[in-house]
Amino acid sequence: MKKIVSLVVTLLLVSTSLLHAASFDASTLPKKKQTIAGKYLSAKDAYEMVVKAPAKVLFLDVRTPAETLYVGIADQVDLNIPYMLNDYSTWDAKKHRFQMSPNSAFTMKVAEALSAKGLDKNDPVVVMCRSGSRSAKAANLLTEAGYTDVYSVYDGFEGDKDKQGHRTVNGWKNADLPWSYKLTKEKAYLTF
Repeated sequence: MKKIVSLVVTLLLVSTSLLHAASFDASTLPKKKQTIAGKYLSAKDAYEMVVKAPAKVLFLDVRTPAETLYVGIADQVDLNIPYMLNDYSTWDAKKHRFQMSPNSAFTMKVAEALSAKGLDKNDPVVVMCRSGSRSAKAANLLTEAGYTDVYSVYDGFEGDKDKQGHRTVNGWKNADLPWSYKLTKEKAYLTF
């Protein structure tokens, strides 16, 4: 019985993904949002996928801890595992922010999160950042590490910028999906 339920859940996830893939042209994405595996979800599709089978999908927010704390976090996210971390000792004058560098513990932390949820590298992993660029890089890193079913949320948590430079075009928050400013310890990226 357990195998049948697992098979049904997997078929539901695959059918949702195939339906989305049929209606989405990935070639319209900017290069920086494209992934090796070519698996993408809009924020709305990610929400639907995770809500249908929360125990069968690992949903990660790959933004910095500060972003999850001050900008908010999706209610359905399992965990914040940042793809990049801020270096508060170095200023990036070109980008007008602190320097960012790859999180050397990223793949290890993802493996730990999968294991804690009873999942493995063949189960769906959904990654979301602010607007789809870091999540694409995170998805590529996981694909290169042997993960077979990694999806990048191409419009991210805040979405793309409008002509005035404000993030109002798309994304999790603009789609009115559930989110909060209240970051819980269970979802926070802890290094101790």
